[in-house]
Amino acid sequence: MRSMPRLRLGFVLLGGAMVIVLGALLLSRGPLPGVQAQPVEESLCYACHKEIREMKEGSKHAGVNCGICHTGALEHARTPSQKPLTKMDHATCGQCHRDQYESFVANNLQSKPKVEKATTTSRSPLFDALMMPHPFTREHAEPRSHIFALVDHLLVDRAYGGRFQLKDWKLISDAKAAEKSAWEVLKDLEPTTSDQKIFPPYTPRTAATAANPVCMTCKTTDWILDWAYMGNKNPKAQWDRTAKVVEMARAMNHTFACFACHDPHSTQPRVVRDALINAVVDRGEGTYPYDKEKSKRVTITKVTFRDYRVIGILNKPDSTLMCAQCHVEYNCNPVRDLKTGELIGMADVRTNEFQWRNVFDYDAWVEKQGYRDFIHEKTGAFLSKIQHPEVETFWGSKHERAGVECKDCHMPKVVKDGRQFTWHGQQSAKYMKRETCIRCHSYWTEEEAQYQIEAIQNYIRGKMRKAEFWLAKFIETYERAKDLGVPDAALAEARKFHTKAHTKWEWWTAENSDGFHNPDQAKAALLEAIQTAIDGVNFLESEIKKKTGR
Repeated sequence: MRSMPRLRLGFVLLGGAMVIVLGALLLSRGPLPGVQAQPVEESLCYACHKEIREMKEGSKHAGVNCGICHTGALEHARTPSQKPLTKMDHATCGQCHRDQYESFVANNLQSKPKVEKATTTSRSPLFDALMMPHPFTREHAEPRSHIFALVDHLLVDRAYGGRFQLKDWKLISDAKAAEKSAWEVLKDLEPTTSDQKIFPPYTPRTAATAANPVCMTCKTTDWILDWAYMGNKNPKAQWDRTAKVVEMARAMNHTFACFACHDPHSTQPRVVRDALINAVVDRGEGTYPYDKEKSKRVTITKVTFRDYRVIGILNKPDSTLMCAQCHVEYNCNPVRDLKTGELIGMADVRTNEFQWRNVFDYDAWVEKQGYRDFIHEKTGAFLSKIQHPEVETFWGSKHERAGVECKDCHMPKVVKDGRQFTWHGQQSAKYMKRETCIRCHSYWTEEEAQYQIEAIQNYIRGKMRKAEFWLAKFIETYERAKDLGVPDAALAEARKFHTKAHTKWEWWTAENSDGFHNPDQAKAALLEAIQTAIDGVNFLESEIKKKTGR
């Protein structure tokens, strides 16, 4: 999004005076269907919004009129009490950045929908047994195109108990409808009673109501004007961590927008995910916590608006940090207190937290913070539910040390009709190897590049399977030990093996590259998971022998 298109001058009468305004509509290609703009004299806006003027003047968006992104701006300028609305859709940016827009909203049909990670042909066939009773066992699917992020969140069986459903199965692939609004695709099976009951044929064992407002901060940016920093309660903010999640969900329309990563006023690179800003700035962890020198070169500045809204401005573009708004391990749910086992609710700020640690340091952090995600149904061990720690996995990898960023493999430069632009479809490099892998490894053919990818992923999948086997064996042995009357003190000691092995395994079933982002780290962690689970089995067998004499 570096080059600005040609601008069309427009004229509007305001207060009896003729003023020239700039409308950022492409002369050569025309506006996108349904996109409208009502220009306004910006000096009237700047009279109140001085911080916006400072950011906008001199930027590449200096000539983009406020009325392009804000409906009702003209009326608001005339009557300040009549508030304008900020456009949250992607098409507004697409007026100028058409190629980026079209690539973002396109559906990658090679990335299959509704592929459960717990199926025998997917990543973790024993997932449900190892994770019970966590809500992710209701549905945990492989990712697909970002344009469906909000739709898939509302639709998944672990979030709203089956309340939101497709209007028609044909809409599962309708990217254009999803871009317009999630509610073009989904219907709300509103309950007839106020208790948010599960809808037949859904039951607590087939669906869960585990969603909460923090979930929304990754799936959409429609909340951005109505959410106080960290989701804290604020009289100026409509939503907070304890808000009624169904009400918030019904108010959301679009998957996360362009302005999640691009400041619309200054055009500077930015992040809006508050837990990332908190980890990097407030906690002082830095942008690259395992590389202090790189953290000095790449920084985030925390900017507060109207005393409750916060964004983070990057001093230089860094797509890895932009992707870190979502592609990390984070806590976004009620968790279990390690001392009491009681539930820590959404009022606690720890329910909106980035651990910002790699797989080897993760356990120490959450134990210091005093929580784990859930208690295993069979062993009673405190366990974590890892999300999708792509960025923490990438830290320190061969590619990261060589200066590669997320964009180089997932958002490459491509040429279309003689124009070069950054592909915003954010799809796997394996679907566009010529534009990604082969740009650096020019001595490979596409087939050879695929072979390299498969070599790593096949090996790591094998280690994941072995870790699953031994974790399942541990659980089976634990149940036998308990049934045979092994003392509680020994069972408590055994649960430590479970917790440690679980983290080192589940990190990789949650991380979406099957180890490719950092194969050395994946191998080391999974071998530790396997050995720890084996050690736990051996410990329990010895305790069984003490108890039974055989």
